[in-house]
Amino acid sequence: MATDRRFWLTHAIWPLLLFVLLAALSATTPLDKDIARAWAWDAASGQFMGTGAGEWWAKTLIHGIGGSVMRSLGALLLLLWAGTFVAGFLHSWRRPLGFLIVCIALGTGTVALLKQTTNIDCPRSLAEFGGSQPYLSLFAKRPAAQARARCFPGGHSSSGFALFAVYFLCRARSRRLARASLALALSVGGLFAFGQEARGAHFLSHDVWSAAILWFGCLATYTVAYRCEVWATGDHPCKVVAVPGPTI
Repeated sequence: MATDRRFWLTHAIWPLLLFVLLAALSATTPLDKDIARAWAWDAASGQFMGTGAGEWWAKTLIHGIGGSVMRSLGALLLLLWAGTFVAGFLHSWRRPLGFLIVCIALGTGTVALLKQTTNIDCPRSLAEFGGSQPYLSLFAKRPAAQARARCFPGGHSSSGFALFAVYFLCRARSRRLARASLALALSVGGLFAFGQEARGAHFLSHDVWSAAILWFGCLATYTVAYRCEVWATGDHPCKVVAVPGPTI
């Protein structure tokens, strides 16, 4: 029971409380704009640091090449998963690979859908950051005449935070590998967020929302795909169980 409580505290309760706090601060205070001005916006030149001379690393390297790498990894996962139906030595990997694919598709797909429906401007579109649109908070009503926007949550960072799925896949087998996977997901997602915020494509809260969506999406998928299996064995439904498949 103590293990179960610790799991839900560290994976659900504390992350949720932290997310709610950060989301509330960004929605009710000028924190997003203050952070952007503090490091990404150069008032003297009237541009973001990731534009102009900084475009090569923010747009070409982090956004362009980084995005290509993540798409290639996604395609590789699909090919490997398809290969489990024809190659016997890959059969035991079918479920772990399927888990990764579902987590990534669910999380990044949710972010992509929200980008199409939330109607939130990018920082670079706002009048105070060189654009023409007025600033509207997340839950403010947007004037019907104002052009639609598709900048919330952060899409590019979500592809990095999708690596949270690897953490959940590894945690029942190797805690050391799981911790390394978690660090990798936070590093890649954080790097992608840094690049996009440097370009004025997102505020910090946009990427915080993306991280939360991917984390809780992976947690929910993990709970359904693996943890709930113990219901059939009569064990406690919150017991951490080993993930079927080859040892990592």
